Amino acid sequence: MNKAITEGVLLMPPKFSAGLDVWANGDGTPGSDTYDGAANAAYVPADQDFGGCLELVKTDSVQKLRYMGETPLLPGCYLRVTARVKAISGNLPSVRVAAWAGDSNGDHVNGLTEEGPTVPLQTYGGIVEVSAIVGAGARGGVDMVWGATPVYGHFGIDLVGSLGGVVRVDDIVIEDITSVFHRQMLSRVDIRDYGAVGDGVTDDSAAFEAADADAAGRDVLVSAGTYFLGNSVTFENPVVFEGTVSMAREHVLSLRRNFDFPTYAEAFDDEVEGFKRAFQSLLNDSDHESLDLCGRRITIDAPLDLQAAVPNRTSYAQRRIIKNGQLYVTGDSVWEPDVVSSQATYAPSDGRLLRNVSNAANVQVGSVVTGNGVGREVYVRSVNIGTQEIVLSQPLYDAEGTQNFTFTRYKYVLDFSGFTKVSQMSVSNVELLCNDKASGILLSGSGIAFHFRDSFINRPKHRGISSPGEGCQGMLVDRCQFLTAEGADRAQDRVSVAINCNANDVKLRNNRASQFRHFAVIGGSNCTITGNHFFQGDGEAAGVRTAGVLLAQGYCSATIDGNYIDNATIEWSNEYDSNPNFDGGFSFGALSITDNVFLSGAVAPWFAYLVIKPHGTGHYITGLNVTGNKFRSINGSIDRVDRVDTSFSDLDMTKGKNLQFSGNTFHNVATPTYNPLRIEHDQGTEASTWVVDTDGQLPFGGRCRSVESVVATTRLRNSSGQTVYTTPYVGLQQGSNGDQIDLHWETALRGDVTVVVRMD
Repeated sequence: MNKAITEGVLLMPPKFSAGLDVWANGDGTPGSDTYDGAANAAYVPADQDFGGCLELVKTDSVQKLRYMGETPLLPGCYLRVTARVKAISGNLPSVRVAAWAGDSNGDHVNGLTEEGPTVPLQTYGGIVEVSAIVGAGARGGVDMVWGATPVYGHFGIDLVGSLGGVVRVDDIVIEDITSVFHRQMLSRVDIRDYGAVGDGVTDDSAAFEAADADAAGRDVLVSAGTYFLGNSVTFENPVVFEGTVSMAREHVLSLRRNFDFPTYAEAFDDEVEGFKRAFQSLLNDSDHESLDLCGRRITIDAPLDLQAAVPNRTSYAQRRIIKNGQLYVTGDSVWEPDVVSSQATYAPSDGRLLRNVSNAANVQVGSVVTGNGVGREVYVRSVNIGTQEIVLSQPLYDAEGTQNFTFTRYKYVLDFSGFTKVSQMSVSNVELLCNDKASGILLSGSGIAFHFRDSFINRPKHRGISSPGEGCQGMLVDRCQFLTAEGADRAQDRVSVAINCNANDVKLRNNRASQFRHFAVIGGSNCTITGNHFFQGDGEAAGVRTAGVLLAQGYCSATIDGNYIDNATIEWSNEYDSNPNFDGGFSFGALSITDNVFLSGAVAPWFAYLVIKPHGTGHYITGLNVTGNKFRSINGSIDRVDRVDTSFSDLDMTKGKNLQFSGNTFHNVATPTYNPLRIEHDQGTEASTWVVDTDGQLPFGGRCRSVESVVATTRLRNSSGQTVYTTPYVGLQQGSNGDQIDLHWETALRGDVTVVVRMD
């Protein structure tokens, strides 16, 4: 701010020698009486001290002298009005600089200080200089603080005190002294120069906007003070905060040229409020697409309800990023889960609906539901208090009728559940330090392509990323770490889950997760899980291992490829089926498990890497590809790598198709698994029926449902030792478990054959 602002603008009033018709005996407004021809005023051309000057006789209690020209008050400028006065005869009055403030409509601006300091004239002939500074800002040395409303003034002096005195007044000087207040004159404008008060009560939003409009690329300085903003404010220029601001939640502070967390933290003098305000602006300003935390740690002492931070938005569907920082959790009781028990009625025909929910008003969206017949990671998606109904994220497999359900609402660092829909939101290079107090991220009820990348969720109390609905549609989790708070617990005692999803097309790629109860609970189809390392071991001998990946839909259409699956299982269930008994469809199908490393140590012999857990009868495998995997057990061997968990039901092994179990390697596995299975059978004694046993090597203890080939690998000989050239016919699904075949020959023979059998 400098003299260049007023360059070309006329500030100085004319000299008295130019005539007294522009000098008013009043406020100086149009129509005021002038001193031209007045009986108590005369121009003196040759005063010994002043040269040309005005001589006045004081005839009014307040004798006014005002220039009738409109001296402009430009934003950010400070003007000094100076007059030199001396008493000639009569009573000695006092003198002060005075003015009249006008707005853009020509009206008087009331309530302002319009007089400078009053100075008495104490001797005849003694020169007294009076001055006053006028400007928008409440700066030290400013006598008339006018704010941003006045745009011009009528300036002059007042004579006050006794009547009858005669005084002479030198030509009045008005000059721009803005440079006195702005040492860095070309680089910064100060909001105080535009009328900002900074008392925490007065609405300073207009002053903020005016300063920004005048900055023209320079920094805007928010000087020390607390500034209340009664409206939304947008800065097009860089802002420097020495003071702080406050504003109602519905109003937005948008900093378009330095949009980052540190600036918002300075603006609101609070890290959490600064983050909320920055996020609010992120969703309300198209000028920026990412909120940069600039490597800062933000201490979070309560869950961040992100929709409450943006009250004008209930949904959002444009790409936005929160990046480069750390959220550090403190506090205790504020993070404790809210637990509600309510009676409700469930009918399989309304698979995702609970009716007649008692205490429905206390059940929160995002709560985990537990009860008889409820699958894992079933959430409350919405609550209708009026109808006492709750919409669930998934159906219940065996909860028909009325029972008590428990609704547990965990507390999350980043909680998006207040939004009905959020799409294309990304969290990048951010660490959530949950400190065994908070959970990580709760998604919105619906949305597409949430992206969590290159980030950490460290020591979550209960959950890492939770989806209470379909806000996980197309979710991407890439190159992230999920670090446990339960490493010292036995695997079966852990409660934390790194990720759950309900919608389709989720991709979990190149992540690392340590010692959770589950790494991922997958409720949708067409998901890709590739390149991850998840490990869930403990120090217990013959320990139990939980599901690393839980596939909760029978027909999952999922790919699990290239992962390091360490002391964890892949569990395949249909617990999200409201009618779990098979009555049509694809049953357990469309799963590909390829090129993974499976490792276990010090586990119970019955441990298996692949577990199918049917809920309901009649299910079978309609598509499974297990190829190229490396299965290894250390510190003890295991019986086999695959099994059926019959806690609820068994698989129907008389059915099945499209099952490939080949190209895998097995180390310390008692019974390797193959389909097709190649068997070398040695018949040492002559028999017309050879019983060929699979020795349990068909997947999941399957039945011999087809034979691809029977090839003799030595001479087939009868009891006389003669070679016999013949072909057997095959008896399928023989033995008590159907896992044998019979080879029927036309005569009793002995010899060796290689048989390739299949369970599908």
